[in-house]
Amino acid sequence: MGSLTPLFLLAVLAGAAIEWWLSVRQAGAVARHRGTVPAPFAASISAEEHAKAADYTVAKIRLARINLLVDTALTLGLTIGGGLALIDSVWRRTPLAEPWLGLAVIGTAAFAIRLVSLPLSVWRTFRLEARFGFNRTTVPLYLADLAKGLALTVALGGPLLAVTLLLMERAGRWWWLWAWALWLAVMLLMAWAYPVLIAPLFNRFSPLADQALKARIESLLERCGFTSKGVFVVDSSRRSSHGNAYFTGIGRHKRIVFFDTLLDTLGGPEVEAVLAHELGHFRLRHVRKRLLVSVTAAFSGLALLGWLARQPGFYHALGVPTPSTHAALLLFVLVVPAFTFFLTPLSSAWSRLHEFQADAFASQHASAAELASALVKLHRDNASTLTPDPVYAAFYYSHPPPLTRITKLREHMPAT
Repeated sequence: MGSLTPLFLLAVLAGAAIEWWLSVRQAGAVARHRGTVPAPFAASISAEEHAKAADYTVAKIRLARINLLVDTALTLGLTIGGGLALIDSVWRRTPLAEPWLGLAVIGTAAFAIRLVSLPLSVWRTFRLEARFGFNRTTVPLYLADLAKGLALTVALGGPLLAVTLLLMERAGRWWWLWAWALWLAVMLLMAWAYPVLIAPLFNRFSPLADQALKARIESLLERCGFTSKGVFVVDSSRRSSHGNAYFTGIGRHKRIVFFDTLLDTLGGPEVEAVLAHELGHFRLRHVRKRLLVSVTAAFSGLALLGWLARQPGFYHALGVPTPSTHAALLLFVLVVPAFTFFLTPLSSAWSRLHEFQADAFASQHASAAELASALVKLHRDNASTLTPDPVYAAFYYSHPPPLTRITKLREHMPAT
């Protein structure tokens, strides 16, 4: 474990350097093309809208750079900088025993991280998003969301964390197998509970009232052999003017949810095409494959944690002199992202492949032209750049760049 300290430091700094370099490339590419709308979009997106998207993208990149510096400093400060060791030593002066000691240490570290990131969140919501006309969140609503999120974290995450710490303490060498089974059960439970119990705490969901659109959607669902518990509209316009749509729930309890802002933007055939794309992810088993990867990654990660937790050098190499179950868990959560970051291009490429496949599915069950039209409108209304840097896009983009995607969709359009 003697080489873990320089290896971890190298991974953190190399990852930060790559992120910074990619952000410079992206900002440069967007700025260079700010004044020229790509030809395939010229009829649908004005020069002013294209310039706004460029400015919005660059502004987000600048904020992301600050966030990168803060995250890097936090990661190094809490680990080899001695932050976690300090928090741990303070709580060890109290009479608390496990799992309460672990809950206190982890809770303090999580609160410190949240507190440091809060100013950037406030700036993003009330300055950056507001500057470009997207923010509709009021201060009372922001504070209410913050309080609800904290309450849910304590109410749901606290017991789960306590049980995990107890397993680590008392379930023997193979504790991580029990922890993995617990994680799997909780994940499935949350997939059911989120749309029914949690999401309504933050938003209002109402059945789709447009009967013509509802009939169009039901016909599409029947053609695709898909069942759901209903089609709902969420009042996302309370917080932002960005538009989106998603599926939630599992099994027969899946719900289709449209942002009200999306329905204000797209026509019925376009909504149908967007939904057909999302259905493609289910019918082509993309969701199941991603779930399987997540389950496998959790299994592998917990097995690795089970081994690392027994290595005294793991703690000392990362700035924590006193081994403990809660220190192992905290260090693992902080350290692993520094190494998995380098897998981002593979994950992005896999996701883009799924998007192309879902587009092809949508073209078979709806209109490729309407899907292309919907994508253009969504890029316009969300101020998404049409001219990303190709290296940046290859590394980060989970969806194909707009020009590439529209060009591919045109291959599925009937010849005229």
